[in-house]
Amino acid sequence: MADLAELYGATDPLTTALWGAGGLALLCWVLSLITKEYSWVDRLWSITPPLFAVHFAAHAGLDDARLNLMAGLAVLWGVRLTYNFARKGGYKPGGEDYRWKEIQEKIGPAWFQVLNATFLAPFQNFLLLLIVVPSYAAYRRGGTPLNALDYAAAVAFILFFLGETIADEQQWRFQKEKHAAIARGERPEADFITTGLFRYSRHPNFFCEQAMWWTYYVFSIAAGASRLNWTILGAVLLTLLFQGSTGITEKISARKYPSYADYQRTTSRLLPWFHKST
Repeated sequence: MADLAELYGATDPLTTALWGAGGLALLCWVLSLITKEYSWVDRLWSITPPLFAVHFAAHAGLDDARLNLMAGLAVLWGVRLTYNFARKGGYKPGGEDYRWKEIQEKIGPAWFQVLNATFLAPFQNFLLLLIVVPSYAAYRRGGTPLNALDYAAAVAFILFFLGETIADEQQWRFQKEKHAAIARGERPEADFITTGLFRYSRHPNFFCEQAMWWTYYVFSIAAGASRLNWTILGAVLLTLLFQGSTGITEKISARKYPSYADYQRTTSRLLPWFHKST
């Protein structure tokens, strides 16, 4: 046990993090083959980034203010998102993302298994590491004092965190009321939410989620890395992933609800903006 601890401490933290992400990718792939469920990475989505952030902070002996701040923000994000995912039944058997079934029907089972072996399990697990590698940039420049850019990034992260929290809560309450009305045999007042933050963006929670990780990248610059450094890759890939997944979500919504097209015409897709009149 002592030898393992010594090996862990002597190994570059990015190396061990990459091995960890690889192990999780393999585990998710094997579990998907056994269970025929493909949302195993979704169940880790809010858990592994905080663990990686704490991992980088631990390698500095939990003695670096910036790394501790970054780890604290990642843990805060993870706890809330885990709670939100759990209350929607994401950890229950069969709690699979409905979009995977849509994609499987579109491309066929064989190609879907290729997608599973390349994107769903490995790519997404490594992405969950990449979004927190700004912590590694901060680790490499350990001891740099906190500065105004750190404080600005922390404030921005909290603001986007609050925005996502509010949007998720509004959506949760809407869905509860909608399904309660259906259970009573009544027609819901609306098929999808268009009020609150959803008046200004069709996906305000998606916008805030991406913005938080772009803000997280700013910490690497505050630590002394160049304004454009390689740890930006996580935020870029996350944004591209959201562009694709949001498109699939919108296609499904437009097919289910004819009035969704009007909502698309009047409301910004991601960036919160003024509501347009029809």
